[in-house]
Amino acid sequence: MKSLFRLFSGKQENKDQNTCNFTARQKKEEAYEAIERGTLEVPIDRIVGSVGRYHDFDHQFKTSSHRHRDERLEGILNALRAGKILPPIALYQIKDDYFILDGHHRFTAARELGHTHIRSKIVELLPSKNTLENNLYIEKTQFRDYVGLKEAPTLTELGQYGHLIWQIREHHNYLKKEKSDDIEIEQAAADWYTTIYMPLYTLIENSGLVKNFPGRNVDDLYLYISFHQWEEGKKRQYGRGFDKLIPTDMEEFRRKMAQHTEQEYPEMKREITVFMLLTIEGKYEQAIFDKLLALEEIREVHTVHGSFDLLIKITLLRDLLSSDAELISHFTQATIRQWKGVLTTQTLIPGMSIIKDNDRCYL
Repeated sequence: MKSLFRLFSGKQENKDQNTCNFTARQKKEEAYEAIERGTLEVPIDRIVGSVGRYHDFDHQFKTSSHRHRDERLEGILNALRAGKILPPIALYQIKDDYFILDGHHRFTAARELGHTHIRSKIVELLPSKNTLENNLYIEKTQFRDYVGLKEAPTLTELGQYGHLIWQIREHHNYLKKEKSDDIEIEQAAADWYTTIYMPLYTLIENSGLVKNFPGRNVDDLYLYISFHQWEEGKKRQYGRGFDKLIPTDMEEFRRKMAQHTEQEYPEMKREITVFMLLTIEGKYEQAIFDKLLALEEIREVHTVHGSFDLLIKITLLRDLLSSDAELISHFTQATIRQWKGVLTTQTLIPGMSIIKDNDRCYL
């Protein structure tokens, strides 16, 4: 999507082709249904154009050099430097972009002073053109309005926001019972967003899991995991490690995460240890021994007597959505089984383990 972000860098484009032309953008999105959103703090970098007055501004969104305009801008700059609160500017919103209807000088002054947000009175124009992007946006907007959230997850598949509404309703019922109070759905939604959605979103984001799912985002994975853990409950199990980190009870997860700060959130990864027996062609034994020692995942290498030549201990780190078997197979196929001289391998996956350390034992 072309925008004034490019224009701000000094690269000027045909104004009929960029998003500073509000009328063209409105026509393109068929955005005519208006909803008043009230007065909010809007990120300045999401204000991409002007409604009807882009002729009065240069390619860096600065006013032309007419004297009366310079004086007006200087007056606003001085007022902001003095800490005065100015009236909000007026914006039209089309999806995630904003266009200035009134308040160009206040916007220019705030941006020049390095402000990141500006108080704005917003009228949103909802897109009606039948595209997947627009339909997803409408679903997101309807969800956000229904539960009273300012921000909402961004999903890439239609018809999925109902699962998030289910979570909020469940949390709403839980809070009403816990507090014996008349709690509104909007209060429950805000609490859900802070204490349930954001912790799990952060766990997933920190894990890097999304790289394994092309075309999906962190919110998609949030929905996938939370649906199976909380809405489906125990019908699907990832394993003890996953269930311990993300319990099948949503409120138990909330209580668990409340014990941590964001910086202390646990990892969605765990170590797995396997052993492997190898038979090696004699002349390659030393070379393979050395190559095994060079791999970070190989923790121990032993020569053994009998039908096998080497015993190795492998420690791998996997995310909690992957299976042990898949990870082990991928590792061995990509490394050890590719080496010349390796005749056979046999993988041993421990079940219950007891590790003795002096007088203590660890399971």
